[in-house]
Amino acid sequence: MNYTENFEGIKLDIQAVDIEIPDTIQQNIREIITKLKRHGTKIDSVDVYFKEEAKQATNQKSVRMRVGVPGNDVFAHDEGDNWYQLLDNVSEKLKRQLDKR
Repeated sequence: MNYTENFEGIKLDIQAVDIEIPDTIQQNIREIITKLKRHGTKIDSVDVYFKEEAKQATNQKSVRMRVGVPGNDVFAHDEGDNWYQLLDNVSEKLKRQLDKR
């Protein structure tokens, strides 16, 4: 699944390899972007990558998120078994990076 939209002036690109991402997760991503905007005012793009490894017994799912800002982009990723928990962990990592700027 590949999905692109313009959300509040930010280019949002979601990519998932052989996975269908439910609308609730897409809405969760929009909420994360809204929260990230409080920490970084010049966000121009957000790329989210979902991947699922069936070969592994644990930590089968991974989420990677890149936030495009002036200068070097910020990037975070996490692995686990729950998409929502992974998104929360990644958003917290991104918030800390944006606050350091």
